Amino acid sequence: LSEILEIAAKNYPEKDAIVYGEQKITYEQLNYLSKKFAKYLIKLGIKKSGCVAIYLPNTPQFIVAYFGVLQVGAVVTTISPMHREREVQHQLCDSGATTIVTSSSLYPIVQNIKDSTSLGHSVTTSLDDSNFVNLLDNLSETDFKVEINPREDLAALQYTGGTTGTSKGAMLTHRNLVSNAYAFAAMIQATSNDVFLTVLPLSHIYGMTTSLTVPISLAATIVLLPKFKPVEALAAIQNNQVTVFCGVPTMYQMLLNDPNLTEYKLNSIRICISGASPLPPQVQKQFMKITQGFLAEGYGLSEASPVTHCTPLDKSFPLRVGSIGLPLPNTQAKIVDLQTGEILINPGEIGELTVKGPQVMKGYWKKPEETASVLRNGWLLTGDIAFMDSEGYFYITDRKKDLIKHKDYSVYPRELEDLFYEHPAVKLCAVIGKPHPIVGEVPKAFVVLKEGFNSPKEELQNFINNKVASYKAIREIEFRKELPLSSSGKILKQKLRVEATNKVKDQN
Repeated sequence: LSEILEIAAKNYPEKDAIVYGEQKITYEQLNYLSKKFAKYLIKLGIKKSGCVAIYLPNTPQFIVAYFGVLQVGAVVTTISPMHREREVQHQLCDSGATTIVTSSSLYPIVQNIKDSTSLGHSVTTSLDDSNFVNLLDNLSETDFKVEINPREDLAALQYTGGTTGTSKGAMLTHRNLVSNAYAFAAMIQATSNDVFLTVLPLSHIYGMTTSLTVPISLAATIVLLPKFKPVEALAAIQNNQVTVFCGVPTMYQMLLNDPNLTEYKLNSIRICISGASPLPPQVQKQFMKITQGFLAEGYGLSEASPVTHCTPLDKSFPLRVGSIGLPLPNTQAKIVDLQTGEILINPGEIGELTVKGPQVMKGYWKKPEETASVLRNGWLLTGDIAFMDSEGYFYITDRKKDLIKHKDYSVYPRELEDLFYEHPAVKLCAVIGKPHPIVGEVPKAFVVLKEGFNSPKEELQNFINNKVASYKAIREIEFRKELPLSSSGKILKQKLRVEATNKVKDQN
């Protein structure tokens, strides 16, 4: 994986690799700094297959450290800067990381838990990188070479979201991550001329692959933002003539809702990708109308490095709203039965999506039973309920764990959420199954209204329930100022389910 940076630096030494505010770093400079950091890690005693944690927001230091770790042949485990003591401690202990790279603002969290981990060294940096660069400039010019077996050697230990329990480390090899980057770049027809807006958290596999590995594999330019703020994202697109933007549905929804949207020119955008959670059709249509760019829905999961599907850009393929598109090059996909995961399902019928390809993980770190439950003869059971149409396009109907069981019926939350987004007052929503003593579960919606809108619950409830069968009807709506989001912008339904379940218990 580290070779993609070396090749880019050799072929495009003077080209901007990173634009971060007023700071610009060329490919030659980025490769130089990464090699310097690799030598610093060697000085600390880091060897091939050792584990180094990166606990940073989106900054140039993250990228320098990331490739520095890989050049040593060590394994990267990234920790979301949103994580706090319990979560950081779990990941450090489980991964066995001996060194952590973090910021001075996050270091107190590390300090509080380091004695219970395997940490021997902490490398801290302030968010202006002068100290970081000075540290590296004191190192010698000695060369080093590490032999990597791409199929076997791990590049990353990527922890799953942990929204349904304790997070697990997906073992991703160099081959997994490089092959996925090349396949995704081919699918979206990206080139070295593209300018990527990198605002997805690099600590998350979606951002790491689509917004870091992919542009560097192409020697494209990365416009790096530390976090997503609509006005800053709009300005970055306009000022840097961004052509590619990978995001999540909540980001596109927030951009569309921003009152300053019409003040910015967004016509440089060629392709946007939406992933991590279902893209509401209304959001897709409206965003494409405003930007004149193509907003494609994609699909992936940490265990697959992560991308497995994407909507084709070729205009000879009609846009299928609601579809995650076709499998990436060299990727196979099929629908199997929900009970055994072994029987092939006919086109148009609902089952579990399973995938196979060079991007599929080796397994879960130190969890052979969990690995065996999702990996079968090279096929990865995704846990997502889906169907394939007669032309080979795939559609996610819901997460297996999100399915609402009402009497003998199955209710798919996404169908109801898509209807909510058709209402002009709805900004964000999530539908979950609320426990019920007689029917099992009933659909409950958590809704965030757009600013300036005031929609009565009854009116909104009727808007949905008049369009669906009675067993799918929304029984309760709860208005919120905001919904809990993961570091990648995914709505954390598990938290909402726990709240609803606890409320029912208290009432009983």
